[in-house]
Amino acid sequence: MTHQAPPTTIRILLADDHALVRRGVRLILDREPDLEVVAEAGDGAEAISMARAQEVDLAVLDIAMPRMTGLQAARELSALKPGLRILMLTMHDNEQYLFQALKAGASGYVLKSVADRDLVAACRAAMRDEPFLYPGAVTALIRNYLDRVQHGEEASEQVLTPREEEVLKLVAEGHSSKEIAELLFISVKTVQRHRENLLSKLGLRDRLDLTRYAIRAGLVEP
Repeated sequence: MTHQAPPTTIRILLADDHALVRRGVRLILDREPDLEVVAEAGDGAEAISMARAQEVDLAVLDIAMPRMTGLQAARELSALKPGLRILMLTMHDNEQYLFQALKAGASGYVLKSVADRDLVAACRAAMRDEPFLYPGAVTALIRNYLDRVQHGEEASEQVLTPREEEVLKLVAEGHSSKEIAELLFISVKTVQRHRENLLSKLGLRDRLDLTRYAIRAGLVEP
């Protein structure tokens, strides 16, 4: 009879300035076999020093905290530990906070009022690199997107310029800088500048990352 390996435990850093809230959230998380709170912080600054001091996989941050908010801490933690997953925990069903949380690098937004229902699923989704949003948040995102389209803002907010998109497609198809320069009637130096801009704009590291992005964006066939 084959024995299944035990699930890998997800090490969680929990930050909230109310000890009572931390205790309640900890109870929800620690009763799951694959989740373990390994560090607790009372504010954002403390959360950052704890993340520096020990290995954690996931940070669950309250938005409103003294000294440094959860949003500020999320920005710092994203830069400090790019592999760390971040969830925001909040009392506020607030669109502005939601958008700021996503910009700060959070992969999920959980309301405290339904933490007992949503938090465990949100932790597991974050570790699978999937976003987790409560239903009202999804509605807010869709409404925001449709508003921007209606007001003609969406096209101007396109991440890549048409020229960058052309270069990206050709890079992903395996063309050299010299070949791309000839195809687009631009200099090799300009191609290289476009490549650097693409990597920095999209937050990617190398040609392989660019190719994956191009496939996801539907520019090239997988």
